[in-house]
Amino acid sequence: MGTAGDDQQHAPLLSPDGGGGSGSEGGAAAAPSPGEGGGGGGGHGVSGELERILSDESAPPAWRLARAARAELRLLVALAAPACAVYMINYLMSMSTRIFCGQLGTLELAAASLGNVGIQVFAYGLMLGMGSAVETLCGQAYGAHRYEMLGVYMQRSFVLLAATGVPLAAIYVFSDRILVLLGEPARIAAAARVYVLGLIPQIFAYAANFPIQKFLQAQSIVAPSAYISAATLAAHLALSYLAVYRLGLGLLGASLVLSLSWWVVVAGQFAYIATSRRCRLTWTGFSCRAFSGLPEFLRLSAASAVMLCLETWYAQITVLIAGLLKDPEIALDSLAVCMSVAGWSFMVSVGFNAAASVRVSNELGAGHAKAASFSVKVVTAVSAAVACAIAAAVLCLRDRIGYVFTRGDDVARAASAMAPLLAVTIVLDGIQPVLSGVAVGCGWQAFVAYVNIACYYGIGIPLGCVLGFHFDLGAMGIWGGMIGGLVAQTLTLIWITLRTDWNKEVEQARMRLNKWEDKKKPLLAED
Repeated sequence: MGTAGDDQQHAPLLSPDGGGGSGSEGGAAAAPSPGEGGGGGGGHGVSGELERILSDESAPPAWRLARAARAELRLLVALAAPACAVYMINYLMSMSTRIFCGQLGTLELAAASLGNVGIQVFAYGLMLGMGSAVETLCGQAYGAHRYEMLGVYMQRSFVLLAATGVPLAAIYVFSDRILVLLGEPARIAAAARVYVLGLIPQIFAYAANFPIQKFLQAQSIVAPSAYISAATLAAHLALSYLAVYRLGLGLLGASLVLSLSWWVVVAGQFAYIATSRRCRLTWTGFSCRAFSGLPEFLRLSAASAVMLCLETWYAQITVLIAGLLKDPEIALDSLAVCMSVAGWSFMVSVGFNAAASVRVSNELGAGHAKAASFSVKVVTAVSAAVACAIAAAVLCLRDRIGYVFTRGDDVARAASAMAPLLAVTIVLDGIQPVLSGVAVGCGWQAFVAYVNIACYYGIGIPLGCVLGFHFDLGAMGIWGGMIGGLVAQTLTLIWITLRTDWNKEVEQARMRLNKWEDKKKPLLAED
């Protein structure tokens, strides 16, 4: 696992003409050791080992498969487990805030829920999507040992996301008018505006958090983010209780505490980057190079944002359609129960999504076509297996799930009837996000955005409307249509992945890094 051997292996990728490409000297001189700092941040020893195992034609196929699977699973577990924890904890922070608001009264619960679904989710999806561009570039740059570019890419992403946050803040300010135009009651819209005004600082926390998070994930550094988020969640619960119940600050106080908690996460992660030896090569300080290459970076960021927003809005539109059914209260409540369960399980898939993106981008950047292809197979199989286990548990507990959220027998029975569709959704969600992570790792965001439009909005929503209204299947019909779109998207992504020429993707990664790397030699050779 020595770094010298790895750098010799990477030299042709960094310098096709044999002349030593930019960043190769820094990587050879001081590449992080694989086990430094407790793991993470240096997966290339195993990465090179995986490629060598898969390329060893003299070994029996079964032996190669077993050894390669062990090597890949070590990396996957180290990435996916803390990543799942981070997303679930962040989900809990937002959900706990709505629970605190709900204890104030039905109006406050409706306002917080409407502000979250109608306004905050839009900003979250847009920011997270744009932040995925840095996931592609940082992952591939780290795999290619161009360590100094990771900090530059992170700063470029922050500049773009912070600029995007300005118009989003304006949307928050005028959110009551927007919600009224969408048909929401004026009283609830006015209360929702109070809630989202306190979330304006959170927008700019998103702008900093997502690039930082992807910067760390690209180096397989995930556990520190989980520890920071867990500590912040504990503080968040205490401060929310103080603000809402002791100080009587209501909706505004609850949302301001949520914004503060996100900034605490940002500060903790940045402090780790600035002080950790594991980031000494990738973070070299603030640089004016962050303001160069912004147009090209914006194009990839916009494609990433469209890809993720189309997925986020799909579920929200499904809920809005359910509100038009004959018995909207039961339909919405049963959908809310099923979507809450699906949301929890989806956080696990999002963790695997992050792991898939990191593994594929790292391997492509390192020039390991076989390892990249094998990583896709392993992470998809593991995520699907976990999703099947969760789906089986849902089916076993179908008659009890509804009572976790409500005491109403009608809602519980409706949720139980939808459990088979929920189980199918969970299984598909165990595959589709992983393949989306592969797409991010390869830089296919723009193409996947077109796939999402066709599958979700050309198939899923129309099919749901036909089943729900024309065939009078209600919420089950709408959910069935959503599954139809999800099936179409998953099959399309599987087909694309199976037909991928991974050697070509390695070359594309090298070209992408050469295109977006700052070629100013004095800056790269100051040492």
